[in-house]
Amino acid sequence: MSPAPEDPRRGGVGVRATASRAVPCGCGKMKGGGGTMEPFVWQENGLFRLAAWEQAYPVVAGMTSRVDPDGGPEPFNLALHVDDDPQRVVARREALCRVLGLPPEAFTCAEQVHGNRIVRVTAQDRGRGRLARETAFPATDGMHTDVPNVLLAAFFADCVPLFFLDPVRRVIGIAHAGWRGTVLDVAGEMVRSLAVHYGTRPRDLRVAIGPSIGPCCYEVDERVAAALRTTFGDDVPAGVLTAKGGGRYWLDLRRANQKLCERAGILPENIEVTSVCTSCATGRFFSHRAEKGRAGRMAAFVAWTG
Repeated sequence: MSPAPEDPRRGGVGVRATASRAVPCGCGKMKGGGGTMEPFVWQENGLFRLAAWEQAYPVVAGMTSRVDPDGGPEPFNLALHVDDDPQRVVARREALCRVLGLPPEAFTCAEQVHGNRIVRVTAQDRGRGRLARETAFPATDGMHTDVPNVLLAAFFADCVPLFFLDPVRRVIGIAHAGWRGTVLDVAGEMVRSLAVHYGTRPRDLRVAIGPSIGPCCYEVDERVAAALRTTFGDDVPAGVLTAKGGGRYWLDLRRANQKLCERAGILPENIEVTSVCTSCATGRFFSHRAEKGRAGRMAAFVAWTG
């Protein structure tokens, strides 16, 4: 077997031009992230960028917010399945690509179903789902590719965005993890799919866990808790479920996915976890729970540009 290619690090991919700062969860309650530096950096154009990744590798990666990067007054919803004008949604997708320095045809997405199906995106798949839901990957909650200038995009309004990067084999991936996808171990499925398609070794992977509902706000019932116990073999890691009483729990979905990534072989030091709670900060984020189901969707995005 030939040796793996070297890790192609590169600095300065478009994150220094705009004033930025980290934005922690503002609720004052318990939160995820372990007290480490916030990996998702807020920019004044309304994007959260994975600054360390963009400085180290030729990628664009991050997450949108409610804020229009072009300064428009409308909430920046990027999903076609919510109550919004499809033409305006497509125009916003094009605006995001423009801000990221990519052509509109790069935008590629799936129809998410809270499952664990993962697909490989080829050059021929570039742009699937961009203009219409019917052309998106069906029933899919994770995508990966080794094709440059394909913008993998997934949609969120509290669920957990999972970003994957294999800098050795120049592969990227993104996954959508609600509690059902977490129970189905969508993170582990991604790691296994990357190994099958590209020979990715878990120890080479970098993972970032993005803005999502935090344990400060995510209350679940015994049904969800029992499902998580099944996933973890009745040994749920500390901090994932915190009993509230009356058969109710606070769920740290980010920590659950962090532990599933570690179980799949990813090194703990290669996993970055946000402390930003979407439900606490509805001025900047859509939140399905806080807005009682009437919310738009942010897009988490990643593309290899070099």
